[in-house]
Formats: sequence, C-alpha cells, structure tokens
Amino acid sequence: MIHANERVHVSDLRQHVGRTVSVCGWVNTLRLQRKMQFLVVRDHTAMTQVTHRRGGDGDPVEAALESLSTESAVRITGRVVDNPVVKLGGLEIVPERVEVLNRAEAPLPTDERSGLEHRMDWRFLDVRIRPAARLLFAVQTTFEQGMRAYAYEQGCTEMHTPKLMGTASESGAEVFKLGYFNTSAYLAQSPQFFKQMAIAAGVDRVFEIGPVFRAEPSFTSRHATEFTGVDVELAWISDVEDVMRFEERMLAHAIALVAERHGDAIEETFGAELAVPETPFPRVTMAEAQSMLRADGWDPEGAKEDLDPEGERALAARMLKETGHEFVFVTHYPTGIRPFYHMRSADDPGLTLSFDLLWKGLEITTGAQREHRYDRLIEQAAEKGMGTDPLEDYLNCFRYGCPPHGGLGMGLARVLMVMLGLDSIREATFLFRGPNRLTP
Repeated sequence: MIHANERVHVSDLRQHVGRTVSVCGWVNTLRLQRKMQFLVVRDHTAMTQVTHRRGGDGDPVEAALESLSTESAVRITGRVVDNPVVKLGGLEIVPERVEVLNRAEAPLPTDERSGLEHRMDWRFLDVRIRPAARLLFAVQTTFEQGMRAYAYEQGCTEMHTPKLMGTASESGAEVFKLGYFNTSAYLAQSPQFFKQMAIAAGVDRVFEIGPVFRAEPSFTSRHATEFTGVDVELAWISDVEDVMRFEERMLAHAIALVAERHGDAIEETFGAELAVPETPFPRVTMAEAQSMLRADGWDPEGAKEDLDPEGERALAARMLKETGHEFVFVTHYPTGIRPFYHMRSADDPGLTLSFDLLWKGLEITTGAQREHRYDRLIEQAAEKGMGTDPLEDYLNCFRYGCPPHGGLGMGLARVLMVMLGLDSIREATFLFRGPNRLTP
C-alpha cells in the first residue's frame, strides 16, 4: 500500500489510478491559462501532466503553480486520474498539494539548441533536460553489467589497481606528474603493470573498470585526458587468440544485453540500429591491411607503419563490404610501434603478437600476448632505451614463475560513441576532461 507522502515514479502511475500519490521531479513545461493550469513534471523515468482548475484567492495550489519556473524541483501530491485525451500515457494528476522544493532561476543558461562546448559548461543541466544524454548512461550501465557478467562467468576476479605510481608507467611519455609529499608521483596511463602483477600473484583472470590518464595534447573527437578503461588479463593462455576470443564473446554478450533492453530507444533517440555481432570477428594482419589499403590508394608513399584514422575507416568499410561484419581485429603490429612487454612473433621477431579491435572504423581496444620471460623482457626494454631500475618492481614479477598471459584495454567512451553514433567522445562522457577542459 502506497501512502500519499511516499514517492511514486512517474512510469509507475498507471498502477495507482484513483489513488492519491506523490511524485517528485522537475517542471518540464508550464501552461498557465485563465481558468486552468497545466504542468508537465518529469522525473528520471517519464513525464506526466498535472491539471489544476484555478480556485482564485486563497487557493494554495494555484499560487504554488503560479510561482514556478521551468526546471524547478517540485513535489506534487494528488489523485491519479485516467484521461485518454492526455497524450502522456492517458493519465493526469489532479493536485492536492504542490511543494516547491527548489525554484530554478530563469532563463536557463543552456538548452537543447546550444552548441556542444556550451552544453559541456552546463553539463548537469544538459544531462537533465536531454533524454538522449540520460539514455546514454542507462546504456552505459547495461553495457558494463553485461561485460561484468561475462567476465564473472569466465572466472575473472575484479581488481582495483592503484592510479598513483612512483615511476612513470610504460614508455614514460604522456603521463601526468604531481607532487606526492616530499617526492613526485605519476597518474597511471593504464593498469597494465598492476594487472600483470595480479597474474604473477596467482589471480588467474583479472578484470577492471577504472580511470585512465593520458597527458597527450590531442584535440580530436576521440581523445580525452581522463577516461574509463575496461581491462582484462588472462593467465595460462596458449596464444593471443585466447585473448581475442575472450573479447569478442564478451562484447557480443554485452551488446546483446544492451540491444534487448535499449535497442528500440537507441534507434528512436539516436537513429542508430544496434546489431548484435556474430563471433568470431574477422582477423587481418597489419601487413595484409596495409596491402589492401594501398591498393585502394591509401598511403601512396608506403611510409606509414601504423594505420591512421583514415586507414582505420577505410579498412572497416572494406571488411564490412566483404564480410558483413562491423568489427575487425588488426593483428601482428610491428615492434617499433608497440610497448616493450608485447611478445614478439617466433616466426618474425619484427612483429608482435598484438592486436587492435576496430568497430565501424574506430579503434576501441588494444591487446596482446605479454612477454612473460624475464630475460626477454630485459632485452626488449633495452631495445626501447628503457632502464631497468624504474621497472624493478614490475620486472621482479617475472623472476619467480610468472605464467604465459595476455590481455586487453578498451576505452568505454569510445565504445559508447560508436554504439550510439555520436560525433564526439565528449558526449559519451559525463564530465569530459581534455587539454582545455578541467571544469565543471
């Protein structure tokens, strides 16, 4: 039994026709006519109409409604009435009490017509007033739930690794340095070293969703200085294929859950049709990809070691045409453009047992089999000009029986950006951080 002073979500009002309930939300629109007052209230679940016949002087409901502004926070207590004329679910609330919990200043500083950067300045309002923004976070929640469920089913342990490091991680480039008591610390570029330590600690399969920091001055639609990474590390693998199989199945599982819960809303709101991918995803080596693309006119000088964004888009378009698949793994990257801890190919030491995963032409994942042999790691670090002293704690993990392993790192916002057909990673993040944005 719901009491009138207990909050009911707008989406549940149909269950309470004829009863007096309270709804809490924001004023979406106001129509204050001579005889009638109409108010549309919005909470995070839906919108409903509030209809009040003016009572004249001494009518507290009339006075409260008259004092409102758009986006004011209110609590409406009233009777739920079936009215098929009302477009919002065929229901309305006839108010008995209107509480103005926080009146919004007018005019609002942003609206749906505002430019992206201005909307980012007022992100809390942007998310509140735009259904597309709120849907994004519902999709994000479901997608993470799907990935976690798959990871748990596969025996993964969810870990939380440090984001403060005593030495610069990986190459040492593009890291944020900060004061740490009487010394310096660095924000982790990835949990790479720590999740490998977990493997060495006997944690068989590692899973983490957490913040990642990159001090790169990139002003593109797909880069951020702080983002959420999805990381996996798997012990006792036979080869890098084990990692790719894990990822494609995890993605297929999570995307299927999103499609089931939000597919119709995504198509209606974003105009994007979410197709659940079949596994396995296509694989193409970097050499094969470059050969195909150069035959089509990409990189006519033949000077590029890596695929640029144009090359990634062209490769994805070709693979979609040839295979019908939106995803493609690009494998066997040259050692010169991969970290020292990626395992080298036994057949060609100039290549690594690594991959990137492209979705609709955007790189969303980098992964590899790791080099787990201490001597080889020392050699490969030296080749990259890296001293072993800053890496001592990391390298010690490989001196006492570290098993073969591999893993991947995925950018969550990039995945959402592709999934929903967004133009910029800024819209796939709650509070974006980039070279020119540290607020709000």
